Amino acid sequence: MAGRGPTAEPHGIEAVTRVLERRGVVYEVVEHDATYSAAAEARAAAAAPEATAKTVALHDHDGYRLAVVPASERLDVRRARELLGASHHLRLATERELERDFPTFEVGAMPPFGTEPLPEVVDVRLLGHDRIVCAGGDHTRSVLIDAVDLLRITEPRVGDICEHAEELGPAEQLSSF
Repeated sequence: MAGRGPTAEPHGIEAVTRVLERRGVVYEVVEHDATYSAAAEARAAAAAPEATAKTVALHDHDGYRLAVVPASERLDVRRARELLGASHHLRLATERELERDFPTFEVGAMPPFGTEPLPEVVDVRLLGHDRIVCAGGDHTRSVLIDAVDLLRITEPRVGDICEHAEELGPAEQLSSF
C-alpha cells in the first residue's frame, strides 16, 4: 500500500484550499468540533443553515452528478432529475460508493468544489446569501466563501431543487422535521 509522501494527492481541507487558491477565491477556514450533518456543521460554524451548502452526490447510469442545497432543505431528486435532464435511474449515491469513489474527502463532508465532477446544479436559495459555509472535506473544518464564487468555480445550473412541504403527504411532512 502506498504511503502519503510528498507526492501524494492532497486530502480534505488541503485539497479544498488548493482549489480555492488556484481559482483566486477569498476564503476563510472555520475550525469546529466534528460534525456529521450539514445542519450540525452550520451550528458549529455559527452560520445559518440556510447559508450553509450541503453537497449531495447523485448516481446515474453514466456516473455521478452533484447538487448543492442549503443545509436547511432536503433535495428533491425528481426536481433535480428534471433540471439535469437525467434518466429515471438517478438516485442518491450510497455511503459505500462515496467512500470508494471520492477518497479525497471524508464521507459526509464533500465540498462543492475540488471534485470531479463539479456540481451541476445549485439551489437558488443559496444565492440569497452573500457568504456561505461549505464542507471542507473533513468533519472538523468548513470554508466560508462568497456565494458568487461558488457559481464562478462550478458554473452550474441554478434552480429550485428542494422539496416543498405543500407537495408532501402528511407522513412525509412529519418525517422531514
